[in-house]
Amino acid sequence: MADRVPDAIATIFTDAFTGTAATGGFVGSGIMLAIQFGVARGIFSNESGMGSAAIAAAAAKTQHPARQALVSMTQTFIDTIIVVTITGLVIVTAGTWDMGRDQAAIMTASAFGQALPGEWGSLIVSVALIFFAFSTILGWSYYGERAIVALVGDWASIPYRMFFTALSFVGAVASLELAWTFSDLSNGLMAIPNLIGLLILSGLVVRETREYLDWDPKLTKSPDEVAGFVARQKMNWR
Repeated sequence: MADRVPDAIATIFTDAFTGTAATGGFVGSGIMLAIQFGVARGIFSNESGMGSAAIAAAAAKTQHPARQALVSMTQTFIDTIIVVTITGLVIVTAGTWDMGRDQAAIMTASAFGQALPGEWGSLIVSVALIFFAFSTILGWSYYGERAIVALVGDWASIPYRMFFTALSFVGAVASLELAWTFSDLSNGLMAIPNLIGLLILSGLVVRETREYLDWDPKLTKSPDEVAGFVARQKMNWR
């Protein structure tokens, strides 16, 4: 199937903004709807712009926020540029890309099933989906709990966990269309205030990042040196 990769890349680029882009589960839809679903699923792959990943990054042990920010930036590249691109190429080269949006898991499993010998492809995708779903539930539970605790206090932790567990069950038994719609709406509601905050704080982020990279351009400073740098920054702020 490796010989089909150039044709697959050409298909992706030539059909990205044509009616063909809407046929993979969006029959009758226009370019705008295709882009809308593409952006929505892209956000699911890396959470860019929603502010959720920053909650986990804030809990990391690091000497300077700029160092952690540089590490966090890699998730977007790895998730979207590497993992999603490889998955997309496998699906297009296998010819399963037009099975439909509601059949995304089956589409991917079928594509990898054709690419790998025996049933290994479908098995790997199935196991990966289980781990992905489980880790996603844990991750979003943590994000939501940190947010509710910050808003109303520690007392809300247990009620939130009970509510989240109940909502997870509802999502598992509800229709797939309802689950996707609710998820897209929730992501949009999170992205709007976060993007506004990013615009407001963009100058501070750029200044802090440039100041740190000017001091440690190769990111080779030891933890003690970084701690000293942070201490000097705090003295300057005062």
